[in-house]
Amino acid sequence: MRPDYILTLSCPDRTGIVYRVTGLLFELGCNILDAQQFGDEDSGRFFLRVHFDSDAALAPERLRSAIEALAADFAMDWRLHDARRRARLLVLVSRQGHCLNDLLFRAHSRQLPVDIAAVASNHEDFAPLAASYGVPFHHLPVNAGNRVEQEARLQALATRERVDLVVLARYMQILSPALCLAWAGRAINIHHSFLPSFKGAQPYHQAHARGVKIIGATAHYVTPDLDEGPIIEQDVARVDHAMHPRELVRLGSDVESLVLARAVRRHVEHRILLNGHRTVVFR
Repeated sequence: MRPDYILTLSCPDRTGIVYRVTGLLFELGCNILDAQQFGDEDSGRFFLRVHFDSDAALAPERLRSAIEALAADFAMDWRLHDARRRARLLVLVSRQGHCLNDLLFRAHSRQLPVDIAAVASNHEDFAPLAASYGVPFHHLPVNAGNRVEQEARLQALATRERVDLVVLARYMQILSPALCLAWAGRAINIHHSFLPSFKGAQPYHQAHARGVKIIGATAHYVTPDLDEGPIIEQDVARVDHAMHPRELVRLGSDVESLVLARAVRRHVEHRILLNGHRTVVFR
């Protein structure tokens, strides 16, 4: 089986980028399986994702060296990924388990190309759920006095388990700016799309009281600016006056689970490139 890779890159937009990249891959005996590109007029940057396979005789070191030489000519920010490698996830959760349950099932059933290396929580509620999938569970209770210590344990856990992506699956703790920066570009959060309209406890009950007609969810990268990181995925569901708050919660949970799963898939398939405070998401 031929090795296959995914090359992602961004650089100042100019003529000849696709020609040079595809030409280099041709010269190295690679076969392009899929390619997507986008030129952003606002930022003046060009974005490219290329999925290709190569001859087994082509050493990864030679491939990287050739790309690096080309990247220097175009001031490229680039990454080369092994397309067959399954990403390792650390999932953080509190007391709402719908997103965790969905991710565990999708990973177990191979619907997502990931391995969940561990689940960590500030509560013990979902230890049995994680155990039912054979996933290690770490109880790390958080309070004002131990927050720094517990964040250090989370970071050490992610390092020890060689985690590629941290997923905040309704983890109801605010991460420190230091931890947000340490996990920049590799931590995804999910929240209801009412923010900033309905903050605090029971947002769906607040939405019901205001008579909203659409509920939804947003998945975004974690940054020190609370719930304002680059958006990856969003979706909505329509509601009406006859629905009780518990029905809004049920629908909202479904949307949150789906949106988070989509965002995780886009990330681990290397389809997301940062464009300032925005994202380019190749489908």
